[in-house]
Amino acid sequence: MVTMQDVAARANVSLSTVSYALNGTRKISDETRARIEAAITDLGYHRNAMARGLASRRSHVLALIFPATETGIGGTVSEFVTSAAAAAREAGYHLVLWPFATNEAEEIRDLSQQGMADGVLLMEVRLDDPRVEVLHAAGVPYTMIGRTRELDGRPYVDIDFAATTEAAVEHLYALGHRRIAFLNHSAESAASGYGPTLRAGEGFAEAMGRRGLTGPSLLCDETAAAGRAAVGELLGQDPSLTAFVTMNEIATFGVMSDLQARGLAVPTDVSVLGIVTSPGVGAMSTPPLTTMHAPGAALGRLGVQSLVARIDDAGRAHAPALVPCDLEAGASVGPVRGP
Repeated sequence: MVTMQDVAARANVSLSTVSYALNGTRKISDETRARIEAAITDLGYHRNAMARGLASRRSHVLALIFPATETGIGGTVSEFVTSAAAAAREAGYHLVLWPFATNEAEEIRDLSQQGMADGVLLMEVRLDDPRVEVLHAAGVPYTMIGRTRELDGRPYVDIDFAATTEAAVEHLYALGHRRIAFLNHSAESAASGYGPTLRAGEGFAEAMGRRGLTGPSLLCDETAAAGRAAVGELLGQDPSLTAFVTMNEIATFGVMSDLQARGLAVPTDVSVLGIVTSPGVGAMSTPPLTTMHAPGAALGRLGVQSLVARIDDAGRAHAPALVPCDLEAGASVGPVRGP
């Protein structure tokens, strides 16, 4: 096994100098650091992670807080996790999943303060989120993947729901659609103050209002059966609907199924546009769903960069970032059918 002593001998420096280079505990010259890095590469030296943590008083772990749900981690969230894990590795950290519920803020704080993680990425953020308040008060480094109501001094990266719903409505409007409905996440998520549910609902209503339009909006459970039932409820409110905007991946499959069962062809008779989802999920429907692709990869990278900056640079954080979803062509959206 290659040791630090071997690295020191190859780089022609003292053992303590190698330690300084690895731990960052004392400044060394660029030329010396380059020799040490070259020796590490040549010898294939791999440092013991536990020893590294003890020396630097850091775990070099970032905790991703994602509340466990019955539906698990879907394709859209997987894009975020994969990107965040890669960005963490590039920065010299490991990303681990902590499936704590929103009401377990003290447990997250305690584990962080015990050195189990150097910082925390918070997902599924509510407008009034107790996790944020507890971590903020305790001085634990964190970044929200989402936004609370109060944003002063609270670092975040999030989807730009206003821009995304505006783009979705505009795309349908340009194709002649005027009778448009919105299928959102569940009533439970809205009651809990879940940010995406509330912000997307507001964004859709405002985008329609800017065009002098109104359209029914429905909160829907995250099941295909609920999606099928939602079609009947929305058509009951407006039988002349020509388009559905959906932000509920599982329920959208029910929407597509029920429309076809009613003899309504997609997109000839009715268009369906899924937002805050991914083309991979959209490809599982028939016809393939036209989507507004959730920027999971970008949010994962930006979230980790923001958190690492707070950890490594004495609390400095990247500027907050809002990233809109991009339109990805499928086969479920078309021009409004003529009379």
